[in-house]
Amino acid sequence: MAENADGSEKSEEPTQKKLDDARDKGQIPRSKELTTLLITLSAAIFMLLYGGAMMQDFIDMMIKGISFDRDIAFDTQKMFDLIIALIIKAIYLMLPFILVMMFIALVSPILLGGWAFSAKALAPKASKLNPISGIKRMFSVKALLELLKAFAKFSLVMAMATYFLYFTFAEVLVLGIEPLKFAMAHSGSLIVQAFIFVSLSLLIVAAIDVPFQLWDHNKQLKMTKQEVKEEYKQQEGNPEVKGRIRQVQREMSQRRMMQKVPEADVIITNPTHFAVALKYDPESMQEPMVLAMGVDFMAAQIRTIAKENNISIVEAPPLARALYYNAEIDRPIPYDLFKAVASVLAYIYQLKEMGKADEVDFARLPIPPEMKTE
Repeated sequence: MAENADGSEKSEEPTQKKLDDARDKGQIPRSKELTTLLITLSAAIFMLLYGGAMMQDFIDMMIKGISFDRDIAFDTQKMFDLIIALIIKAIYLMLPFILVMMFIALVSPILLGGWAFSAKALAPKASKLNPISGIKRMFSVKALLELLKAFAKFSLVMAMATYFLYFTFAEVLVLGIEPLKFAMAHSGSLIVQAFIFVSLSLLIVAAIDVPFQLWDHNKQLKMTKQEVKEEYKQQEGNPEVKGRIRQVQREMSQRRMMQKVPEADVIITNPTHFAVALKYDPESMQEPMVLAMGVDFMAAQIRTIAKENNISIVEAPPLARALYYNAEIDRPIPYDLFKAVASVLAYIYQLKEMGKADEVDFARLPIPPEMKTE
């Protein structure tokens, strides 16, 4: 099991953020063996499909190159032109093969890990220029594993090449005594066969290396439990900071709420624990609105502001509790409390208009029994 520098165990799978950060740094799984396999296999397939035609074109080009008029042999400029023409012809013949190989070399690395361009990976690092760090890398466990892997790959390819040469040795010797045209075609066939054999050996290497690279990449990115917690804190925010933000938001909301209290028509209290400020304008409102509400200290502040602004305060404990637990600030009162609130508002309007009002038992206002009051 991998361990961190402080000795803590890296037992947790890398998070998506860890994987994304690693990709931004250019740290993605790559397999050189897969790239080598695809290039070699592509070369074999290309030669198998177009090798015969290429060889015939090369034969024609060589015949043209070694059979020319006498005047060309004694004319430097004509000989130079002939050589340039042969070189251009050779490049033209090899260009499709070169383009295919370049395409495979560019595409094959992104099959494992995908495409990733990282400016951070290109940035110079002092640690790479440190000779001591370089020596440590040379004699590290990873370097030893790479050496063993290279030796195993070399041994496997050598074994396959030896096997191929053993069974085709007689054909290779015959190439020297065959006519040029047949020797070229025969050698082309042998090259294709050699490519196929080497590709088969590299297929075994890639089949081992690809899973290993994926496993090693995942192992390097594994995290300790503490790293997972720290990352979660960074993503979700520090609880203390979030708590402070919520506190500030509550304070701002409370200040805005208290600024609306002077607009209220009535304050309904418990009488000391709860206070709810209501406003109702028949011309602009269909239902009474809750402007502010609070408990204990906040309730005391609401009552103080109400007294300073000559707002009526009504002690109706059941209604105050029902509003506090069921109503929302800046929203109409619950429908089930319309009748109770209407009784209070009617009482207040009678006092304002006539200086007196019918007696109302505020402790027995109609509050639905299923409504939360504590």
